[in-house]
Amino acid sequence: MEVAANCSLRVKRPLLDPRFEGYKLSLEPLPCYQLELDSAVAEVKLRDDQYTLDHMRAFGMFNYLHCDAWNQDNIYFVDQLGRIMNLSVTLDTALGKPREVFRLPTNLTAYDNRLCASLHFTSSTWVTLSDGTGRLYLIGTGERGNGTSEKWEIVFNEDLGEPFVILHSISIIKSGDHSITTLLLRVEKEELDRKGSGFYVSLEWVTISKINKEIQKYEITERKVLHGKSVPHYAAIEPDGNGLMIASCKSFRFVHDEKQSEENKEDNLTDNNKAEPLYYWQQTEEDLTIIIQLSENISKEDIEVRFSPDHISIALKKQPCLEGKLYSSVDHESSTWIIKENKSLEVSLIKKDEGLTWPELVLGDDRGEFLRDSAQCAAIAERLMHLTSEELNPDPDKEKPPCNAQELEECDTFFEESSTLCRFDGNTLKTTHVVNLGSNQYLFSVLVDPKEMPCFCLRHDVDALLWQPHSSQQDEMWEHIATFNALGYVQASKRDKKFFACAPNYSYAALCECLRRVFIYRQPTAMSTVLYNRKEGRQVGQVAKQQVASLETNDPILGFQATNERLFVLTTKNLFLIKVNTEN
Repeated sequence: MEVAANCSLRVKRPLLDPRFEGYKLSLEPLPCYQLELDSAVAEVKLRDDQYTLDHMRAFGMFNYLHCDAWNQDNIYFVDQLGRIMNLSVTLDTALGKPREVFRLPTNLTAYDNRLCASLHFTSSTWVTLSDGTGRLYLIGTGERGNGTSEKWEIVFNEDLGEPFVILHSISIIKSGDHSITTLLLRVEKEELDRKGSGFYVSLEWVTISKINKEIQKYEITERKVLHGKSVPHYAAIEPDGNGLMIASCKSFRFVHDEKQSEENKEDNLTDNNKAEPLYYWQQTEEDLTIIIQLSENISKEDIEVRFSPDHISIALKKQPCLEGKLYSSVDHESSTWIIKENKSLEVSLIKKDEGLTWPELVLGDDRGEFLRDSAQCAAIAERLMHLTSEELNPDPDKEKPPCNAQELEECDTFFEESSTLCRFDGNTLKTTHVVNLGSNQYLFSVLVDPKEMPCFCLRHDVDALLWQPHSSQQDEMWEHIATFNALGYVQASKRDKKFFACAPNYSYAALCECLRRVFIYRQPTAMSTVLYNRKEGRQVGQVAKQQVASLETNDPILGFQATNERLFVLTTKNLFLIKVNTEN
């Protein structure tokens, strides 16, 4: 059985700046232009039955502004009349009104349970579009950016069932055959789930192919479905269509047969309610212990245990009992197993990283139960006693100082939910590569090169690091391409932040709050004047500037996009353009 490769993200040290001194607030005014919309943005608010955090992440925080990566400074949005409006910027001081490029055939107001309309620029001549009612459109646009001569025509449309939003899409030409592959997201009700939120996340991987070369006729040729328990931070299809990358808190798996899956789900739920856990496990700072209760008819010869640095396989009478990828690496050569007198199998695993606490034993396996050692509980309670004791500490400065929550900053928060980045093979539907992101917080994604996969930005310590996936490079599938110094620390203090973005050329990063304020963080640039560090007395060669723009509106921000020269901010009734790089 093939095991997914346990990978890591390799940081390029030359791209880090350990002597970065922080951002200096600049009061230089930013040119800001405002356009009033003829019709309000087609915002869809969450319904009463969309109450989970996944609904908020997928639909409540939806970005209603879309940028055409093939034609920078061309942005699109959908208004309440069902029109797709486009603003093309060539000269900031002579902005025209947004113009209509397409009108949805569906009367959106007639649907009560619709989602927000979404679109994705598949290539320089193709667009995938969802009207929010469950219908998918494939639109041929011709070469965009030609102004009034641009014409959008529907090539394919089909009702795919429950409403969805489009996450990603690509255009593929193989042996002269053209196809469009797109990734759709739904949050669906799970009636049998009595323990969790009652919802699960569905990702549908749909392939639409041209079936007749003589006429423009397209049909759905393949549909694959993945299920998970959290909305992915990042999900994108590889440029050749052979794989899929997903970063999420909870693992995803392919569903081969939906009907069979539902039946198995019901059976497993019933069994879990009646049966004991499949195994129990404990851990110390150095090792882990797995305990599996054996039936009377199992002998030593019936047990098969296999170890590898990041994988375990236990079979009883040649039937798999526990198998999967471990949370972290172990010393498989020092790991052992024995049969105890009480007819139980006891497996001892030695941790490679001593002191690391494992939140789970096998990734995605919830059939076991973690047993905390009483001595560990007593030691933890003793260390925390001075924080909760009713007796006052007479001398806190010398011994056991109390915890002062006011001294903690937002950036000191520990992210309990660790994320995982997985690469799925499109043919075998198996996980081929896994990266444990740990507490490296996901910040945002950006399309640097439209011919490549979108980049994603992660927090590493105080910095924010930008990573470019390369599906063709098996040895280094994720490349560190840029660093935003101290941005991981800075953004953590922005409690009201809503959208995060950066310029495709990495010249600046920007975030906006729910209302009015936009923060811009520029990369360090050379000083035109002489400046000295007062503490060290040395000359400062470069300075990184922070700028703040305040929008003249009280409407909530619904969309946010960054290009190399401009920031676009969309509210309910207005579109704002902020000129960031005036020197270009």
